[in-house]
Amino acid sequence: MIISVSRRTDIPAFYTEWFFNRLQEGFVLVRNPMNYRQVSRILLNPSLVDCFVFWTKNPENLTDKLDRLGQYHYYFLITLNPYGPAIERNLSSINSRIKAFQKLSAKIGKNKTIWRYDPIIFTDEIDLKYHAENFGLLASCLEGYTDRCQISFVDFYKKAKRNLKYMNAEKADHEKKYVTGKTLSEIASKHKIKMEARSESISLASIGIDRGRCIDDRLISEITGQNLKIPKDKNQRHLCGCAASIDIGTYNTCRHGCSYCYANFSDKAVSDNIKKHNVKSPLLIGNIELEDKIKDRKM
Repeated sequence: MIISVSRRTDIPAFYTEWFFNRLQEGFVLVRNPMNYRQVSRILLNPSLVDCFVFWTKNPENLTDKLDRLGQYHYYFLITLNPYGPAIERNLSSINSRIKAFQKLSAKIGKNKTIWRYDPIIFTDEIDLKYHAENFGLLASCLEGYTDRCQISFVDFYKKAKRNLKYMNAEKADHEKKYVTGKTLSEIASKHKIKMEARSESISLASIGIDRGRCIDDRLISEITGQNLKIPKDKNQRHLCGCAASIDIGTYNTCRHGCSYCYANFSDKAVSDNIKKHNVKSPLLIGNIELEDKIKDRKM
């Protein structure tokens, strides 16, 4: 069983103590995003969990607590973009996050620290030159600290469409994706970083960019020393190559405030949920209610 921590929110950045409380108690409860009263109980016994996949924009809060993970296997997907507070509103400085990436990589190894340059956005002010220059600066800082970078171009999700329209973001056509991919791939190669593309309709294999998997059963097999064969995740988009996993996050709980985010409806929804967070609750947000129907998740 692979546990995703989490596509829906940044648990390493904001909910570390809650996460470790769940490990200590041996289970976590997760509400079905489509059915509020349906709750799954997911066991977190090391004998059942093949790997944790941590998604974060800043691993700093978790880096010094890795010894608390004991015998669990894990790796990190770390998003580092150059957009600044106009788009990624509540993040710490890019320099501090680069240092956090480097510190984590030095501790666990570059194969377990995957860089995500994601999503790639184009506006009147953010063009190919902007991406080439800033991607190059980031790649130079991460050389030796990662061997893989995953990219994807921004999707105009319903939740983010208004914000993207406000900043005059444009949808990249196949030609722009190809040229951008080629440019970034050439830069990455100079810094010994392999490029991968996620969930893109266009194939970039001809310019050395393979299709990537965030939840990567091949990497997990390498980390665990087991030959794992895990089916594709049926709950993700058709173009997504991720292996099946169980996500323990909750939507409308990430405080980074990124304009392109698909996981938050609004700042108010996030604020309201944060007030309900209890580090001792088995749920990330709120507590169990009388009407809830709890079922054990098959693993």
